[in-house]
Amino acid sequence: MPFKINISHKGKTLKIETESEDVIGKAIGEIIKGQSISADLDGYELQITGTSDISGFPGKQGLEGAGYHRKLLTRGFGMKDTTKGLRLRKTLRGQEISLLTSQINTIVIKEGKKKFEDLLPKKETSEKKIEEKKE
Repeated sequence: MPFKINISHKGKTLKIETESEDVIGKAIGEIIKGQSISADLDGYELQITGTSDISGFPGKQGLEGAGYHRKLLTRGFGMKDTTKGLRLRKTLRGQEISLLTSQINTIVIKEGKKKFEDLLPKKETSEKKIEEKKE
């Protein structure tokens, strides 16, 4: 199953799908080499900031392993409702990446040979779209 990896840098996000299993066993907060994800990311260092599994449950730093945990949460991580005094039991994943992880969020710690902007897909300008419609 491919991993969907979101790489963020200065407000821009690059989305990559990869079959690479080099990230399995890594935890949230660890630094990984960009080359292990894609050849285009040679020289990059990425820090894992979060994960999500195939069911949509988020991974939380500080929870051991890769399995499910049921935690009583108040405000903050995993809670949308900010009612005062509200506590809910939520299902979370551990911090370790496994085969059941579907999405990995990362940030760029060190930039490589290629500029990050060059890796992003180019957007078509509205002028090109108008010219295509005329033809």
